[in-house]
Amino acid sequence: MSSLIIIGAGPGGYKTALHAAKHGLKVTIFEAGHVGGTCLNVGCIPTKTYVHSASFAEAVERQPQVVEQLRGGVETLLSHPNITLVRERASFVDAHTVETPSGQRYTAENIIIATGSSTKYIPVEGVDSPYVVDSTGLLALKELPKRLCIIGAGVIGMEFASVFNRFGSEVTVVEFLKECLPAIDSDIAKRLRKQMEKQGIKFYMGAGVKSLSPATVPDGSPTGSISVTFEQKGKELSVEADVVLMATGRKPNTEGLNLEALGITLERNGAIPVNEHFEIENCKSSNCKCYAIGDVNGRQMLAHAAEYQGLHVVNHILGIEDHIRFDVMPAAIFTTPEAACVGPSEDQLKEAAVPFECHKAFFRANGKALAMGETEGMVKLCCEPNEGRLLSCHAYGAHAADLVQEATAYITLGATLSQLRETVHIHPTLSEILIETN
Repeated sequence: MSSLIIIGAGPGGYKTALHAAKHGLKVTIFEAGHVGGTCLNVGCIPTKTYVHSASFAEAVERQPQVVEQLRGGVETLLSHPNITLVRERASFVDAHTVETPSGQRYTAENIIIATGSSTKYIPVEGVDSPYVVDSTGLLALKELPKRLCIIGAGVIGMEFASVFNRFGSEVTVVEFLKECLPAIDSDIAKRLRKQMEKQGIKFYMGAGVKSLSPATVPDGSPTGSISVTFEQKGKELSVEADVVLMATGRKPNTEGLNLEALGITLERNGAIPVNEHFEIENCKSSNCKCYAIGDVNGRQMLAHAAEYQGLHVVNHILGIEDHIRFDVMPAAIFTTPEAACVGPSEDQLKEAAVPFECHKAFFRANGKALAMGETEGMVKLCCEPNEGRLLSCHAYGAHAADLVQEATAYITLGATLSQLRETVHIHPTLSEILIETN
């Protein structure tokens, strides 16, 4: 009997396994696919390899090399003497027992579900066309599409739009909402979109996709491409593409877990409901010590969120107090230029009637940005009145993620804007933009 069973070896699962093993717990972790999960194999890491490649051909060549190297590192981590890796799926028998397709049963006092998420397709005609792919399918292409249509202007859609535009594809983005990146401050999101439009990307905002169908010439013969039909401001429009990327969100992976054995009722979005310690809330089994971390609980669908949720679960099991602030969760979008955020946007603060003041600074006034030739960008800091406690930081521009990461530390510690400004910053650096806000 193990101390802990973990179902899924993505970033949440394997980091949690290692943390538990280092604290003396005996861990059994199940993974039917490659270790590392979506993020390492077909998500964050391959995408960032594309972001930092000079051409499509270079990206296609480098991607498997980077993934295989990192995957090998995860395999090494999981060879810890306190960890047993079972390369099969696992489903529940009861709150302390799981079973594999081969019929083997494993028991543990505590079980963590870390099965991640998968692409959520919108229910429209033609969505099953071979010309329609998700991010995994797009990363598997060996030839650069001449025309790429992306449905969805969230993180995945915007990153791929930026990358494939730079590679030379003609990129069109169709988004149902009126602005891209809803988690980012609307002012910054709009500025980023306008900058991407200058780079040649075509956006149709407030557009609802109606159908996907094979494109044809006047005599009705297929052209070998696909037509995306959508409605915008009461008008029906269409664009043709060689490939359509479905980037309309993610759904929790719960299929095949046999959660019925626990009597669990999923939330409306398909997520597993959890409490502040990520314990499954409505488990009907007696003495249930089951947890759900990462995308599968639908709270914060980020790889680093999954990692820290897993660390907290192990600490909770061991009775170790930690001070992880899950209400302070930074995120980044690796477009050109980057965008990043932590904390509520200005619009969200207004909607919640929270007293605040907003301070802005622009890259064009920063010496390092000018020297780098990266003058497009802005930082927006929100704090309590009179330069009080920092509430949020939203930014776009070169190394925006690094700037937001610094602000995250101040917000986590409850620091004020005045304290940030009194912190000596190296000159010349982009981080000086944070203390140049007014």
